[in-house]
Amino acid sequence: MERYEGKNLDEALENAARSKGCSKEDLTYNVLSEKQGLFGFGSKVEIEAYFDGDIEKFIIKYLSTYFDGIEMQVDVKCKKEDYFFKVELDAENNAILIGKKGQTLQDINNVVKAAASSAFKKRVIVVSDINGYKEEKYHKECSMALRVAKTVQKTKINASLDPMPNDERKAIHSYLVNMPRIRTVSEGDGKERHIVIVYDENKH
Repeated sequence: MERYEGKNLDEALENAARSKGCSKEDLTYNVLSEKQGLFGFGSKVEIEAYFDGDIEKFIIKYLSTYFDGIEMQVDVKCKKEDYFFKVELDAENNAILIGKKGQTLQDINNVVKAAASSAFKKRVIVVSDINGYKEEKYHKECSMALRVAKTVQKTKINASLDPMPNDERKAIHSYLVNMPRIRTVSEGDGKERHIVIVYDENKH
């Protein structure tokens, strides 16, 4: 992260915002050092600061460098959407990037998420997609979960879904959140983590 100085915190933030072309309110920052001057003279505050645009640029550069390293031409785009960063990839052979059952795409997503989280010292949520593959996957998973949930409503017997990545579980949690008498929970660890659709007679 880049560092900025000012006579006080407000001035340091103004310098950072001016440099980045954003507002002070868009910045996330950490105070690195603060020096109190004599009678107000010689005071100095040093901060490190970033905004969403910096994370977008980092992700694009990180992935572009990776694909250049393996001599694979891939168009990389990234944009902040709600609480996550949406990455769009496009190559001559997208099937290679997607991999069997989307595993290669998921591995790429996990690596860039870890790299961004480490660089900015916070949990950065990344969702990578290729020509709408993930959107279609979300649609299929949610439709399947809805069918299972309707069965749970009728039988009052809980049902477990197959293990799936975190982003797909979140899509199902959100999709079924308002369904009467149905509650969803995630169970298991690592790659075995899955959703259990629970019958809840008190949920209306």
